[in-house]
Amino acid sequence: MMSELFRNYGQSVAAIEESGKTITYNELFEFSDEMKSVIGRRTLVFALCSNCIGSLAGYVAFMNCDIVPLLLSEKLDGQLLEELLDSYRPEYLWVSEQKSEKFPAYVRVYEKYGYVLLKTNMDAYPMYEELALLLTTSGSTGSPKLVRQSYQNIISNTKSIVQYLELDETERPITTLPMNYTYGLSIINTHLYVGATLLLTEKTLMQKEFWSFFEEQNATSFGGVPYIYEMLDKLRFFRMKLPSLRYTTQAGGKLSPELHKKFAEHAKENNQKFIVMYGQTEATARMAYLPAENSLKKYGSMGIAIPGGKFELVDVNGDVIQTPETVGELVYYGENVTLGYAQTGEDLKLGDERQGKLVTGDMAKRDVDGYYYIVGRKKRFLKIFGNRVNLDETERLIKGAFDGIECACGGQDDKMKIYIVKDSCSQHDMEEIKKFIALKTGLNSSAFRIVMITNVPKNDAGKVLYSELENVICE
Repeated sequence: MMSELFRNYGQSVAAIEESGKTITYNELFEFSDEMKSVIGRRTLVFALCSNCIGSLAGYVAFMNCDIVPLLLSEKLDGQLLEELLDSYRPEYLWVSEQKSEKFPAYVRVYEKYGYVLLKTNMDAYPMYEELALLLTTSGSTGSPKLVRQSYQNIISNTKSIVQYLELDETERPITTLPMNYTYGLSIINTHLYVGATLLLTEKTLMQKEFWSFFEEQNATSFGGVPYIYEMLDKLRFFRMKLPSLRYTTQAGGKLSPELHKKFAEHAKENNQKFIVMYGQTEATARMAYLPAENSLKKYGSMGIAIPGGKFELVDVNGDVIQTPETVGELVYYGENVTLGYAQTGEDLKLGDERQGKLVTGDMAKRDVDGYYYIVGRKKRFLKIFGNRVNLDETERLIKGAFDGIECACGGQDDKMKIYIVKDSCSQHDMEEIKKFIALKTGLNSSAFRIVMITNVPKNDAGKVLYSELENVICE
């Protein structure tokens, strides 16, 4: 089934590392054959990923050979990895040479491209025949809860993304996200599908080496979560001369309307495209996109359903909302809706539990032209003095009104906590922020408490870890 996704483009270069190492499509397929001869059958493999050729080659080989990988960050905490090993009992691990030393009890059976295949002493659980891939949910770091993706999920979503981004073999995307994160992986899948060349780096946009690699290799695109675009804004991205850049994409959470407009204007001025997208791991990757030609006209919107997908908004009674500008819970339908979750090894044999329908947990509204706008997460609301207050919207209001502020909102009913990074607020009066939010919400300022923190905790993909906020409070 996966041969429909990963096709052999011969001697065309599939990926280039920052070190200068390359791998062709022929070499990827030869490697897949080698891996198949070593493993020999369908089984479960844990792949500890980084943005390098060894990690990429392993992923492609497993998918080509009907072997199911669980993609995890190479930086995953050792104790959390042990918990996952106990829960799912993989027969093999695919790890970097350096990381392999952490597993002296496992047997080295194969090595190439700086990675090692380790055989464990565990027997794999039975798996559903259509199960292709396992990923952690985007908000989790070591939770045993995994998303089960099928071959059809991945192929369907890849084709949709290729269609609306109009990708071809001339693309040269540079990595800015982990490949074990659904967004980062979708960039890899879509570009391999069309025979493009991936530019692989572990460097971040804050490092000079990233931009040197970008310019040397004439990168044509990159993707980013809101945090990345917030950093780009501070890095004076708008002054950079990047003639090879064709387009940028944004997903992984809602970008503030102000920043959305700023990047859309910059793209238009430089004959580039800025494309906002919406997705979840539970929908393989993407569910919506905002066409570049409407990026300014509809700034703040997540756009329309991807080709082959469909949205509905439902009210508290489960009835479909037909009226524009009415907030409801967003429901998505499409072939990319994944099979369901796994929380134990026994769950790997489960079939398609969702049947193409995903209740997203996001609250949204639709305008008269059919464009959708995310309002917030269903669970990211507090009741304050009987009024529903959206925590995500509160964060955006503060960041929009107070330049340079880094913040996150949490708390409980009748008492919202506004966590603010101490180093970002030197020129702002904390009481001023409380008064501002009280005015915007129409609520008494006693409902809000300012809490100083050292940093906003985030996962590898740049998403805020709200459960960790109390652990970074300033002393």
